[in-house]
Amino acid sequence: MPVSSARPGALDPAALLDAENLRADVDTAVTAHLDELAAEVRAISPSAEAMVGEVAGLLLGGKRLRAGFCYWSFRAHGGCADPTDLARTATVRVGAALELFQAAALLHDDVMDNSDTRRGRPTAHRTFAARHAGAGWAGEPVRFGDAAAILLGDLVLVAAQRELSAALAPLPAHVAEAVRARFDAMQSEVVVGQYLDVLVQAEPWGDDPASDEERARRVLRAKSASYSVAAPLALGALLAGGGAQAAAGIEAAGLPLGEAFQLRDDVLGVFGDPAVTGKPAGDDLREGKRTVLVARTLALLPHGDRPDVDGPEATALSAALGDPGLSDEDVARVRGIIVDSGALDAVEQLIDDLAVRADAMLGLADLAEPGRSVLTDLAHAAVDRTA
Repeated sequence: MPVSSARPGALDPAALLDAENLRADVDTAVTAHLDELAAEVRAISPSAEAMVGEVAGLLLGGKRLRAGFCYWSFRAHGGCADPTDLARTATVRVGAALELFQAAALLHDDVMDNSDTRRGRPTAHRTFAARHAGAGWAGEPVRFGDAAAILLGDLVLVAAQRELSAALAPLPAHVAEAVRARFDAMQSEVVVGQYLDVLVQAEPWGDDPASDEERARRVLRAKSASYSVAAPLALGALLAGGGAQAAAGIEAAGLPLGEAFQLRDDVLGVFGDPAVTGKPAGDDLREGKRTVLVARTLALLPHGDRPDVDGPEATALSAALGDPGLSDEDVARVRGIIVDSGALDAVEQLIDDLAVRADAMLGLADLAEPGRSVLTDLAHAAVDRTA
């Protein structure tokens, strides 16, 4: 049976994100943009309408955490809750742009990772490949599926840019410019982080577990920690008119929190319940992801007769990593190796340490209520989650 390593009594992110009608407002903004996009695509060619339908299905399953961090940072820096306030409306729409950007990143990421499912649904490239095969079209279904998903990711990335531009149009120029600059930098961070992720999968692995772990942490900081937490927090501060200093302060708290957030994802990728995560149990093992959890396991496992020879557990883990044919029983054996090595406990401690650091930094920041309290609760919910 899959296990969840999140602590009991965790806060429900959904309840926090429903406060002040945030989730509904972000969903409305996302839906409005997708409706406009669907009309535009239909006018170009009805044959391409399936693209928008696919991304709509992906976006409807999002937790809205990034939009939540942005909005509650806005409120914590003095932003107004009045739904008619221009800055609040802009913040909601920037949250929608963040959700669109994440969808674009996921579409591309799933192709690179050759993933089968996302949020309980077949990934876009699998859906388009099945459509190709079912229709009996010419060429290779897999290549068609990959190409369609990449192009869909590009289309949604453009949508994120358009939503951001529309959000910022009514704001003072200095605020709009600062938000645009941080959003643009965030996009570069994610693309470079994704390349580093591809690179670490290709480079030699396993000879120096300590170095491997540091490389894995660099990847998650660049690829995920910034755009999941730190950048949305900074964007919220800027949208509230807090300026560069306030944005830098809240972003500093978001970096360890973002790292803890991604480490939780890595734990759930091996130990999560597929009924909750929407992905098969042990999918990260089948995909061969070089994570901190795997690096820490290899560092803690005993060697063989010589220091340069792996023991049987390390050999078994290395053989399992990246094997798409792993059965559920194989996954259970690998889980046992990870747990028995002490690596799961060690990564849980690292998550705790990072979360405590972030909590302390949020506590010291000059933040207004209710934003401060909701941000603190949202931080805990982002780390202590099961999906």
